[in-house]
Amino acid sequence: MSSSATGGPTAATGSDRSIARDAIGGAVAGAAAYLLGYLTVYLTQSGRIEEGLSGLNFLAELFGNDPISAWQVSGWMFYNAHFVDTVIPAVFGGTQSQNLISQAEGASFLFVVPPVLLLAAGVVAGRVAGADTPAGGARAGAFVLAGYLPLALIGTFLFRYAVGDGSVAPDIVTAALLAGAVYPAAFGAIGGAASSLLSD
Repeated sequence: MSSSATGGPTAATGSDRSIARDAIGGAVAGAAAYLLGYLTVYLTQSGRIEEGLSGLNFLAELFGNDPISAWQVSGWMFYNAHFVDTVIPAVFGGTQSQNLISQAEGASFLFVVPPVLLLAAGVVAGRVAGADTPAGGARAGAFVLAGYLPLALIGTFLFRYAVGDGSVAPDIVTAALLAGAVYPAAFGAIGGAASSLLSD
């Protein structure tokens, strides 16, 4: 009797530690996937972006606005790679939505960057958790969301460019739901489940 009473709290503590380890491992892997994804877009597209911005920035400075930076446009494209549109103020009021990757020649490969990095993050999270079953791996991999979602939300404000009373920025609703939640949860879980195949 006494041994089972003692074993209960010990087992619960071990389970809590396991969940905490899974969450930390997933969050770190998710944050790394977000940062690597953005860097991939920036490193592969910044030259082309700067070239395309030269005329726009001349007009922006002419009307007293700050120039648009390549790092901001890279951010918009990074969210576009998650199928999150960039919201742009329209000339006669209101807004319009655009996906810059769809309009850029030779940039469609960027659509595979977030899924590949999130799958890899899920595998890492599953390995850190020591998952030996697909279900356990999927649970550990889904924790990738804990690191990806906060950065996805922060990015919508970080990559914002003010234009008069409006701004150019990723759509915050789809950035939170699609880029921040659905992508990391789905691809992280798949990667985590796959990681169980690598267990000893």
